[in-house]
Amino acid sequence: MIDFIKDYLRNLNIKHLIKQPVFKNIMLVMSITLLMKGVGFYKESVVAATFGLSELLDTFFIAMLVPGFINNVFLGAFRNVFIPNYVAELKTGNNIASFQGTGFFITGLVSFLFLIIAFLFTDVYLENFFAGHDQAFYDLVKLQFHYVLPCILLWGFSSILSGLLNINGEFRYTSFTSIFTPVSIIICLWLFQKLLGDSVLAIGTLIGAIIGFIYLLVISFNRDVISVTWPDFSNKNAKEMFYQLPAKVSSGFLTGMNGVVDQYFAAQLAVGSIAALNYGLKMPAFLSGILIIGINSVLLPYFSKAVIENKKKTFKLLFKVLKSLFIGAAIFSIIAIFATDFFVQLFFERNEFTAEDSALVSIIQKIILAYIPFTIAGMVNVNFLTSINKNAIMAYVSFGALVINIILDYILIQYYGIFGIAICTTVVVIIKNIVLFGYTVKLSRQEKILNT
Repeated sequence: MIDFIKDYLRNLNIKHLIKQPVFKNIMLVMSITLLMKGVGFYKESVVAATFGLSELLDTFFIAMLVPGFINNVFLGAFRNVFIPNYVAELKTGNNIASFQGTGFFITGLVSFLFLIIAFLFTDVYLENFFAGHDQAFYDLVKLQFHYVLPCILLWGFSSILSGLLNINGEFRYTSFTSIFTPVSIIICLWLFQKLLGDSVLAIGTLIGAIIGFIYLLVISFNRDVISVTWPDFSNKNAKEMFYQLPAKVSSGFLTGMNGVVDQYFAAQLAVGSIAALNYGLKMPAFLSGILIIGINSVLLPYFSKAVIENKKKTFKLLFKVLKSLFIGAAIFSIIAIFATDFFVQLFFERNEFTAEDSALVSIIQKIILAYIPFTIAGMVNVNFLTSINKNAIMAYVSFGALVINIILDYILIQYYGIFGIAICTTVVVIIKNIVLFGYTVKLSRQEKILNT
């Protein structure tokens, strides 16, 4: 194993790698994200010690589910199709201010519409997806949900602002955005828990979203990246953006539904199962998130510019990056699996979070860590496919993954309980990313044929 790692590091050609601007930007974002994630992880340990695997934590995760789903699926999807087409608009030298106006208009409209939809259908959603609980449970969910709801609008505009800053290479500023929510939650828990009562986590989340939006707005004006005029919906690149949006939204929607399905099945189990599943995801998300945020922030704008200049060369770079990342992430995951028990006890096991809770979360975490190499390499691949506007295939693959997820969740939960959901999640992520990689290889071969 040691010899394999040495060969892997030698083949990376570190001296050449560190000279590349894209590598420097990724490392910059990762370094800042490490600090941000550290604060976020500390927040999770404070929350765990305060509430354990309790009903309040279950209801908070349910309250966050729909707003978080809308943010990741619809608002995140629009940001991801906005970036490559905005880059294309920059290359043409056309009316950039008008294109920005289109982006802000659509973001505001979509955010507001989904905020209203989420508000109107809360009761239906709770009664159908989380049936079998008493009225106090539903009241607790709705209490927190109403505080979190305005975050949808704030997250929407924050997303487009961070996209503009990343396109302009201002990665260090956008990387600090994620610190505001965990810090505000920690402060609310330390200083205002009695005052805010059962709403403490939801109000902390709202305060963090407000501060994050104000921060990005100030930075955007300061760095002179905002130039907005009346939208031009007849613009060629705007039309391409709207054409790609349904496929990207569908892909994000179907992918996001996997988390909803998992929480639905977890809700059928004992109280605390939703919290246990979420805590099982925390450390893998923390470890992989450092790299994924760096990848998402830097590589989508980078690929969007590179494919315009030389698509064949960009394919070669992509496969080299995928190979190195997958091997590195696999080594990392193996080490993390062996260290899981220690870190769960270190970060979570105190006060209301018992040794039994630690044992449960550790097993879930070990299962989830197995898909980390596929997630990290897959995210690079998804960014590349997004940069060349190949969003339709991702929608089809996401639909197949959702169907498999529902079937496996239903079957495995019968035999393995909450562990069955974790097994299902891991299997689905692996299958999905293998299929998308196969599609990218096919595109690469087609590109070679066209250039021969």
